[in-house]
Amino acid sequence: MLGDSRKAQEVFNTTLREAAVRAVQGELPKEPFWLFREARWRCLEASKTDLQPEALEMDEQDISPQAASQIKQLEPAQLAIWISAAPDPQRTALALFYLDEFDYLEILDIAELKLSTLSRCLAQGRRQLQAWLDAKHTGAPKV
Repeated sequence: MLGDSRKAQEVFNTTLREAAVRAVQGELPKEPFWLFREARWRCLEASKTDLQPEALEMDEQDISPQAASQIKQLEPAQLAIWISAAPDPQRTALALFYLDEFDYLEILDIAELKLSTLSRCLAQGRRQLQAWLDAKHTGAPKV
């Protein structure tokens, strides 16, 4: 979410330290995804001090049947950098979606989004990613 592995490591360490302190004090929340939400809020807070991308219109393409194979050709860092440039809440939705570890209800819970917002963020983000993939892989057929 941050686009900077050093900052991500700092957020990770701080979040785990907070969890350890809460565990020692017997104050761990009962919610299953509180740690993810805590990390997300810390990432958002850390990114406030960074340069913010200008809002701009991005090209969009319909999702291609080859999208999955195009994404597999990317280095994980390429996808992470692309996602980290998205505005929030789209960045959170895309990061959780492409982690491929959470179902939609879990993403809704962690990202604290309404279903309509999550749907819009994912649909628009995936179409924008498809346009970027098509531009990157110029041999890909356009739909």
